[in-house]
Amino acid sequence: MAGKRHPMHHQPTDQTIGLGHGSGGAAMQQLIRDELLSVLPGQNPDALEDAAVLDLPPGRIAFTTDSFTVQPLEFPGGNIGHLAVHGTVNDLAMRGARPLYLSVGMIIEEGLPLDTLRRIVASLGEAAHDADVSIVAGDTKVVGRGQADGIFINTSGIGTCGPHAPSVAAARPGDLVLVNGTMGDHGVAVMIAREDLQVTADLRSDTAALYSLVEPMLAAGGEGIHTLRDLTRGGLAAGLNEIASSSGVGISVDSRAIPVRPEVGGVCEILGLSPYAVANEGKLVAMVAPDAADAVLEAMREHPLGADAAIIGEATDARTAERGAGATGLVRVTTAIGTTRVLELPAGELLPRIC
Repeated sequence: MAGKRHPMHHQPTDQTIGLGHGSGGAAMQQLIRDELLSVLPGQNPDALEDAAVLDLPPGRIAFTTDSFTVQPLEFPGGNIGHLAVHGTVNDLAMRGARPLYLSVGMIIEEGLPLDTLRRIVASLGEAAHDADVSIVAGDTKVVGRGQADGIFINTSGIGTCGPHAPSVAAARPGDLVLVNGTMGDHGVAVMIAREDLQVTADLRSDTAALYSLVEPMLAAGGEGIHTLRDLTRGGLAAGLNEIASSSGVGISVDSRAIPVRPEVGGVCEILGLSPYAVANEGKLVAMVAPDAADAVLEAMREHPLGADAAIIGEATDARTAERGAGATGLVRVTTAIGTTRVLELPAGELLPRIC
């Protein structure tokens, strides 16, 4: 009926996103031109093409895609814009690939404050600039209230690979297990922001682009770096179990060697969580041949993102696993009192909506 609005729709304001911003009309064009293209590196605000034409160097190409649905959208140390870049460029880096290009797709909920969108897009652009990647394609959709929880972001990435591409299936018995820093920082920071926990310590997400760390690691260790894995959902526990299962090895780590901030350990103890199962956004695990491990560790510690790097364990022959001959995927952790337990793959969703 004339003069009446659909009950599911709400009148947009100049300070919030409305359904008209996704209609394909003038409001959408203004949103894309003024709020997105003008901020993101690699974009030409005057040319809205349907596809990007890219110049790629010869050799192998790595390609990945990821989606981000964190809640809250902003948290100590970052926001969903940082995660959307870092998560995708890190997936490329784990195959030894130099990130070059990203696409960005946004599903925005009606009513999202425009200032929030501006902060997210600014962070996304800054993260892309710092990671030296160009955002060459994108898409924007707007959905009704209650259908997207603020904003969802999908990013896909392309990078170039050298002759050696570390693989989750390439770990070997005898490999040493290296991590580049403290576990659980991101997940705990998000949980504190979400639950408004009264924690006096300055706990912040570790979100970061890791290729600048991986590059000197590969220069130091070469083909001795068999596996790289970023430790996002499920944290160290998930990463080690995935490597053990894919490579057919056992893995033994020592909890006394695993770096964990005391504040993170304290929050995890209060909440009944394990810091080994809590997500990170700027941490990796590397499976490295023994004769290359010292050089790789030194290269890591010389980089700001690897200042707290440590050797935390080693890969073992799966046939020695307690599960019996031929068993694969067993991960053991030595506790602070010297006992040994199995570090299981996390079950269920301990911290929902963390990346």
